[in-house]
Amino acid sequence: MKKNMGSADRIIRVLIVLAIAGLYYTGILTGMVATILLVVAGVFLLTAFMSICPLYMPFGISTCSKKK
Repeated sequence: MKKNMGSADRIIRVLIVLAIAGLYYTGILTGMVATILLVVAGVFLLTAFMSICPLYMPFGISTCSKKK
């Protein structure tokens, strides 16, 4: 698969994951909302490390910088 995520996109996703994890571990997020957000955070983390977002593919979106 071709990478379609740039550095800024990856950093933003990791920051969102850290925010969700922080809210969960401090007890602010609980119940079903916490479970759903932790799953979303897991997906964000996985896609950030792989530099591939499957939802970008059908729309032809790429946040990678253009190489000359």
